[in-house]
Amino acid sequence: MADFFGKERMRRMLSHDIGIDLGTANTLVYVRGKGILINEPSVVAVNQKTGQVVAVGAAAKEMLGRTPAHIEAVKPLVDGVISDFEVTEEMISYLLNRAQENNKKAFGPRVVVGVPSGITNVEIRAVRDATRNAGAGEVFIIEEPMAAAIGMRLPIHEPVGSMVVDIGGGTSDIAVLSMGGMVRTKNLRIAGDRFNDDIISYIRNQFKILIGEKTAERVKHAIGSVIPGDEPLEASIKGRDLITGLPREVIVTDTDIREALSGSIEALVNSIREVLESTPPEILADIMQRGIYLAGGGALISGLGELIASEVNIPVHVTADPLTAVARGTGVILENLDLYRDILIENEDALPPKK
Repeated sequence: MADFFGKERMRRMLSHDIGIDLGTANTLVYVRGKGILINEPSVVAVNQKTGQVVAVGAAAKEMLGRTPAHIEAVKPLVDGVISDFEVTEEMISYLLNRAQENNKKAFGPRVVVGVPSGITNVEIRAVRDATRNAGAGEVFIIEEPMAAAIGMRLPIHEPVGSMVVDIGGGTSDIAVLSMGGMVRTKNLRIAGDRFNDDIISYIRNQFKILIGEKTAERVKHAIGSVIPGDEPLEASIKGRDLITGLPREVIVTDTDIREALSGSIEALVNSIREVLESTPPEILADIMQRGIYLAGGGALISGLGELIASEVNIPVHVTADPLTAVARGTGVILENLDLYRDILIENEDALPPKK
């Protein structure tokens, strides 16, 4: 035992501990002892002629829809899982190098990666292999709703029920947690990207204008809401008129955005209701008393917490800084790996033997 802990101290001196929230829209990187150092869009620009990566993160996102034919700006993660292995590997390698900039150590970093709940073993292996190939020494996988609960400091190891709804870019995870495990889970392809698509479709159908994803996202952030506010909001959008083919500008209101999002929001609320209906009664009583916790970028949509609370008759809490909840959770795990090892999707060659 003493020999193991001696080796563990030496390993920590010679390598970094890094947590990654590998998201469809954004990837966040936590470095042990330093906090969240990187928050970049999950976008990579690739030169199709040479195969070389031109840009990663914010710089690549600026290129979306604006590149010549031989340069393609791609999102290598779809619905929270890897769709382009090589590009994902390049992105993770770039992020790991940035996290260790000017402070390289002898061994590759120990990395905890957050992934959506319910992904397959093949998808888990793809994340693990891409992270290893990018330079990681040891890789641990944690499901995102569990990491979010840890980041929000919920008592996941106690015999008390907690409910987390993590609304990300590609997926939303609904999870009921107790005693270090997930009692009920549901994974939906209804999240930030779906909301953007809803806005694009609504603007096309109602105003006969074609807009891009970045414009839809900007409008969603500016005036997006699911319940009416005290004052009406509006924003101008520019796009291509589908009839004339010429540029046109129109004004949209928060009412338009609510109508655009209504179908997806209803499906999300119904899924939360379904999970609650299948939750054991003792745990449900805990949730009724403690409330539902929202995390992820989708939690920032104005009025979402109030709408869910009114539909399910349970208090809803939007965590402080919901965008970073999963990344903060990976950091807590790194600080206390022995405490949280049982909730990791195990990597047998990285974990010391169970006692």
